[in-house]
Amino acid sequence: MRAVRIHEYNKPLGVDDVPEPKITSPFDIIIKIKGAGVCRTDLHIQEGIWKDIFNPKLPFIIGHENVGIVEDMGSSVDWLQRGDQVILHPYVTCRRCRACRAGNDMHCPNGKFPGLDGTDGGYAEYLKTSAFSAIKVPKGVDLISMAPLADAGLTAYHAVKKVSKELYPSTLLAIIGVGGLGHIGIQVAKAITSARIIAIDIDEGKLRMAKEFGADYTVLAKDAVDEIGKITDNTGVDVVIDFVGEHNTPRDSLHMIRKGGTYSIVGYGGEFRDHTVDFISREISVVGNLVGTYNELAELVELYTQGKVRVKVKTFPLNEANQALEELKSGKILGRAILLP
Repeated sequence: MRAVRIHEYNKPLGVDDVPEPKITSPFDIIIKIKGAGVCRTDLHIQEGIWKDIFNPKLPFIIGHENVGIVEDMGSSVDWLQRGDQVILHPYVTCRRCRACRAGNDMHCPNGKFPGLDGTDGGYAEYLKTSAFSAIKVPKGVDLISMAPLADAGLTAYHAVKKVSKELYPSTLLAIIGVGGLGHIGIQVAKAITSARIIAIDIDEGKLRMAKEFGADYTVLAKDAVDEIGKITDNTGVDVVIDFVGEHNTPRDSLHMIRKGGTYSIVGYGGEFRDHTVDFISREISVVGNLVGTYNELAELVELYTQGKVRVKVKTFPLNEANQALEELKSGKILGRAILLP
């Protein structure tokens, strides 16, 4: 089968012919990939940012946002059938540790992360994974454009849901970064909270997209602190969700938040510093976000199926993976890129 693999850091990915995966355990499934989302994390893998964390053996197939059709399954899988269309939770968990038993499966210390930690992922024609990672998608639902929900959408949903109890009517939520995650985060916030939403980005085209997806206000990043001061009579917003997490966004976020507000960090790559007395005197909360749980992905799939969440996508054939990553890196993708095997 054709597969896109990383052979060397900071080099283009290779499009290779590799053997098709085989069933090796009773709970394995083989998925015929219909769409694989292109994530900024894939760029970070290519750049070697994750190599010291996972120390993966190269080469391996990347890609962790995957949808497809069940092609084959192990002997103990009795809840799926060949031909089912599914979306895959990106983290393969042990299902027996305390985190898994508590429903916080993304914190499983024994899991594997296909496409990230050296386990083969979904930039390929076929993928082997655990049947426990699969969520069935109803027939007739557009499967391909769902692929980014497996990580980008799930992470955005997790972040919004975590702060949703603070977003009652009359509250203000600032969303920084209207990219692959941010445009989904806006829709999720509209669907599950009553907050008014301020979308912030450096790109006017992305701000127009934010309006399309339900933002109440749009603000250019360079003017964000001043404009939010005007919108809120210098009180500040209740919650900031930062889908960028680098450059000036951490610093600016702390200047946008009201007393008792929350700074929720999703994007990474930067750092933030402030005097500790500021956190005490204003009682600011800072929250980090990982990918969401299996159950949260199922909830997000339901929102998508109901038409309350849409994903803006641009598709590329599998052999143009490097082109898709380059367009993502240069900011040319509105929404999310998807590879089609």
